[in-house]
Amino acid sequence: RWRDAFDAYSSMGTTDAFEVADLERFALAAQLIGQDDVAAEMWERAHLSLLSAGDLPRAVRCAFWLAFGLLNAGRMSQAGGWFARAQRLLDGYDRDCVEQGFLLAPRGLRTLEGGDPEGALGIFREMLAIGERFGEIDLVALARMAQGRSLVVLGDDVEGLSLLDEAMVSVTAGEVSPLVAGRIYCAVILVCQQAFDVDRAHEWTAALSQWCDKQQGIVPFRGQCLIHRSEFEQWRGNWSGAMLEAERAREHLSQPDGQPAVGMAFYQLGELYRLRGEFDNAEAAYQEASRHGKAPQPGLAWLRSMQGESDAAEATIRQALNEPSDRATRAKVLAAAVEILLEANDDEAARAAAVELAMTAEQVGAPALRAMQAHAEALMALHNSDARSALDAAQSAAAAWAELDAPYEHARARLIVALACREIGDPNGARFWAEPAREAFARLGAIPDRRRLERALASGDRSGEPQLTARQVEVLAGVAAGRTNRQIAEELYVSEHTVRRHLQNIFTRIGVTSRAAATAYAYENGLL
Repeated sequence: RWRDAFDAYSSMGTTDAFEVADLERFALAAQLIGQDDVAAEMWERAHLSLLSAGDLPRAVRCAFWLAFGLLNAGRMSQAGGWFARAQRLLDGYDRDCVEQGFLLAPRGLRTLEGGDPEGALGIFREMLAIGERFGEIDLVALARMAQGRSLVVLGDDVEGLSLLDEAMVSVTAGEVSPLVAGRIYCAVILVCQQAFDVDRAHEWTAALSQWCDKQQGIVPFRGQCLIHRSEFEQWRGNWSGAMLEAERAREHLSQPDGQPAVGMAFYQLGELYRLRGEFDNAEAAYQEASRHGKAPQPGLAWLRSMQGESDAAEATIRQALNEPSDRATRAKVLAAAVEILLEANDDEAARAAAVELAMTAEQVGAPALRAMQAHAEALMALHNSDARSALDAAQSAAAAWAELDAPYEHARARLIVALACREIGDPNGARFWAEPAREAFARLGAIPDRRRLERALASGDRSGEPQLTARQVEVLAGVAAGRTNRQIAEELYVSEHTVRRHLQNIFTRIGVTSRAAATAYAYENGLL
């Protein structure tokens, strides 16, 4: 009952006569309900009292928790100063103590975030050894979590996730302190997302939700819990529930000010607004996310594309491709880049993004990543008039998304299957795959995607005339201008084989057998 504890301590008027233990308890309660200034003051007073009493290890422990809280609140410089002070005090201490293990945590984190996961792993192993030697379960659990995170960055997802699960056992068994429990919950869920282990992320999200429900008034971890729950509801297709959780997260993390995770809440709101076609609200939410330190990508690039601002979408996604990001965000940026760059007819850049996405999927092996890879391959094949390959890849993506219980992504894959069926002259197949996608978009409230589906499949149904893709029209224009296949390929930055395949599909669709007849058709139908 952290809020009650905080109120009870606050009601005493003065804390001058508090014992050190009460200062520590007051600090803990304040930190857990987001009263960071009060928490910092109490930790500092406890630290100074212990220094005066000559209890240096315990004083260092208070300095560590003070810095830990400042770090969680996004006050990096202050946190660094307190970590440095604690380390300096220990450097002059001639006895072995468990606090030396705690102070390895910030060093390991700096090493990991500095791009040296191998070096960080060594630091975290040393941290674990100290924790086990002293029987300090908080330190052991933090070290296992940090080791797991490092291994996932190194590409060893199996061993890394196993260590994360082991750290979580200590949490669910109630063996660790609340500050450590909340930190491990959030870190494990984020790492699971980076490893695209959807089931594990959802399982631990549910566990975090139950834990937060038992912690009265908790702020730092409750807000992140609500964000994860929103992401979970979005994945499962409950967008109304996802919006409710995201709004609650935004409100929760806005009081008190300065909670760094509030940027994540605004980004999640932006995603939901974008998918529902509320573009002005999405724009405002992405701006707020950016203002609070959360890069709004690839959501902002998708927004520009859905608004029909193709040049802005292309510029935005190119910028995102050049910015550093974690593996999960990078994969999402790559998937968006394939689609947006194909619309911009930059086949070479789209192919490069697709190849990198495929390499990541091969390395990680997660079903969600493989589904993203198959989706990208289907888009590339469809763009290049290889309808048979597009059909196979899109069907694989649709099956994978259905297995992962992701209705929105499943509907998007079905749309590609429908378009591929139309390309090969199978209108019945196109309707079979398109109608459930239309129903899913309507049920979800995905208004932009539903409109896109209707536009994409409208083709010649009303006019009786076949419809060519934008790329096929470009090839036909080259033919009408008297260019050879090689010249057309050079102009469009594709291979001659791709041009020949486009021509075969054009001839089949418009019912001609020669370049001259295709040219005549183009002029007669106003395509050039």
